[in-house]
Amino acid sequence: MRTITAAAISDTVRELCIRANKVLTDDLTARIETCAGCEQSALGRAIFDDMKANLAAASELDIPICQDTGMAVVFLEIGQDVHIEGGLLEDAINEGVHRGYVDGLLRKSVVRDPLRRVNTDDNTPAVIHTRIVVGDKIKITVAPKGFGSENMSRLRMFTPSYGREDIVAFIAETAKLAGGNPCPPMVLGVGIGSDFEGCALLAKKALCRSLAQPNPDEFYRSMEEEALAAVNATGVGPQGFGGSVTALAVNIETAPTHIAGLPVAVNVGCHVTRHATAEI
Repeated sequence: MRTITAAAISDTVRELCIRANKVLTDDLTARIETCAGCEQSALGRAIFDDMKANLAAASELDIPICQDTGMAVVFLEIGQDVHIEGGLLEDAINEGVHRGYVDGLLRKSVVRDPLRRVNTDDNTPAVIHTRIVVGDKIKITVAPKGFGSENMSRLRMFTPSYGREDIVAFIAETAKLAGGNPCPPMVLGVGIGSDFEGCALLAKKALCRSLAQPNPDEFYRSMEEEALAAVNATGVGPQGFGGSVTALAVNIETAPTHIAGLPVAVNVGCHVTRHATAEI
């Protein structure tokens, strides 16, 4: 049994909130650079140049990549041989989010009640997803999620009579309906299987998978490529002004489902789909 303090969890979450909002992962930076060279429209190429200039400015000035610093989504993989002392886990995470957004001068975008709309002033509470795994460590991923892209996400309860081509069409339709709202080129996380809430969680997790790591299953790897081609064929283009690059990637995650079901969720990410990970 290994003991990890609540304070250590808070410190880690604080740093991840700041890092995720200020430093884009290498795989996404590289994909933006690659896709900039693939864009066929002159306006689209100019928009890519602006995106790259924005990333450079954020690095030079030590400021967030985007003004929407998102709702903090926290994924935890907790080793079953870990004992947490000094406070409750959720309190520790929210303390880290509080400090990360206040100390990091990040925009606070969370309201306490969905209808009364009073801001919590520190971006808490976080959205927390926890798994118990083998080992004596805690892996923490913070994925700030802006709502220009989140609002464009969709879920459909297909039946098993539908197939691969229908799902690809649904993904492409989602991108087309989103248009310029999610600040394309997008990253699309797709969850297939599980149940109503399970496929949505799969889609969110898919956005955190490195773009340098395609699906390990050849069937779904080729489906990712097919879906990406279908999305780019919509012509939405960078920032919705038309072009050949509407999405940077489509990541698919799957899970077992009921014999009568085929749930599919598409979680839309912007061109700076952010996340940062640490292990303690």
